[in-house]
Amino acid sequence: MEIFGNVKCYEWGKLGRQSFVAQLAQANNELLEVEENSPYAELWMGDHVNGPATVKGESKGLDEAIRADPIGMIGTSDGRLPFLLKVLSIRKALSVQVHPDKVEAEKLHRQFPDVYKDPNHKPELAIALTDFQALCGFRPYGEIDGFIQEYPELQKLLGESVLAKFHAKDKSAVKIAYERLMHSAPEDVKRCIDDIAKRMDGQEAMFKEMGHLFIRLYTDFGCDVGVLSIYFLNYLQLKPGQAIYLAANVPHAYLDGDCIECMACSDNVVRAGLTPKFKDVDTLLRLVSYDCLPGESMLFQPKLLQPKEKPYTRTFLPPVPDFAVAEVRLPADVREYGVSNPANGSILLVISGKGTLMVGGSEVKLKMGKILFLPTSAGKNLQLMVENTNEPFLAFQAMSNQFE
Repeated sequence: MEIFGNVKCYEWGKLGRQSFVAQLAQANNELLEVEENSPYAELWMGDHVNGPATVKGESKGLDEAIRADPIGMIGTSDGRLPFLLKVLSIRKALSVQVHPDKVEAEKLHRQFPDVYKDPNHKPELAIALTDFQALCGFRPYGEIDGFIQEYPELQKLLGESVLAKFHAKDKSAVKIAYERLMHSAPEDVKRCIDDIAKRMDGQEAMFKEMGHLFIRLYTDFGCDVGVLSIYFLNYLQLKPGQAIYLAANVPHAYLDGDCIECMACSDNVVRAGLTPKFKDVDTLLRLVSYDCLPGESMLFQPKLLQPKEKPYTRTFLPPVPDFAVAEVRLPADVREYGVSNPANGSILLVISGKGTLMVGGSEVKLKMGKILFLPTSAGKNLQLMVENTNEPFLAFQAMSNQFE
C-alpha cells in the first residue's frame, strides 16, 4: 500500500528545496508544490492523530485504513500503530527538552491535559542522513567544571556557593549548578549571555567550535537561557548513519541537519530553553537525568540480526517495545535482496536508488520518496530487485520492536 507522508512546515525547518523533507515530499507526491521561502521541517509517516499519512488513490488516511482492518493491517485488534516514522530537516535549533516516561506521562496528562495532551511516553531514535548536530545528555563533570572556569560570566551567574561545590568535587555540583542556571532571573541570564557575546565579538575562532555554536544560538534566540545549556550538555556531531537514542529524561536538543526519526506515538515534550513555547522548567528539573557521560557514549549502535541472510540490513533496537528501525543500504553490485516484514506490519521509506519490491504477488516500483505501508497480509519475506543506477539503494523501515 503506497502512502503520502504528512508535511509539517514548522518555523525551524530548512527553506524550500534546500530542505530534504521538501525534496522527499515532492518525490513522494508529485502534486506537492514547494515554495522556496517556506520552511519544510518534518515528513510524518504513520497514523498519528495530528498528521496521519494518506493512502494513495483513496480519500482516506492510513489511520482509517488500519481501523477498517486492524488484523489484516497490523496483526492485532489495537487499531493503532505504536510508532511514528519521520524525516527532519533542521535549519534552526529545536528546544532543550526531555520526554517523560510512561508513568510520568500519565500523571502529567491527568494534571495538565492542555499541555501534555496524551498519556504516552515519547522515546526517540534519530539516525543522521547528513552531518547532524545535537545536544544530548549532560557532559562529564570535568568538562562542565572546565567551562565554568573558562567563563567568568558563568561564574558570576552561578554564584560562589555553586563554585564551592565544584571546588570541593561535590557530586551534586552539576545538578545544583543547572538548577541555579534555570532558575536565574531573566535579567541576570541576559547579562551573562550578552557579556559572553561581547567578549566573543570578532574573536569566535579563539573559542573554536563552541564559540561558533554560541554565536549561532545567540543570533537565533537572543538571551534565552537555553543558549547556556551548550556548556552543560554534550555537543554531538554525527556523520550519516550514526544514531542517538533519547530515552526518558535525557536532556537534548536537535541543532542542525537532516535525520530519520522514529518514536513512540506521543506529543509529550517538557521544554526549558531555545523556544518561544511554554517552558515547564520545574518539571524538566524534576525529571532530568544527570548521568554526566562522555558524548561518544550517547551514540546508539545497530545490530545485524541476520548477518548471513541479510548482511546489508542494520537494525536499531531501542529498549522499548514501541519501535525499531532497519536501515537497508546496498552496495552497487547487489541486484537482489530480501526484505523482512514483521508480523505486525511496517513502513518502508526509500531515500535513494531504484528497484522493484514483490508484495503479495504484485510488483511495486521503488524510487526516492516512495513510502509503503507493508501490512501483515503482505507476508514476512519480500524480494527486492535493484536497478543498476549511479546511486546506491538506501531505505529505512520502521516497525514495532516486538519480533517473533
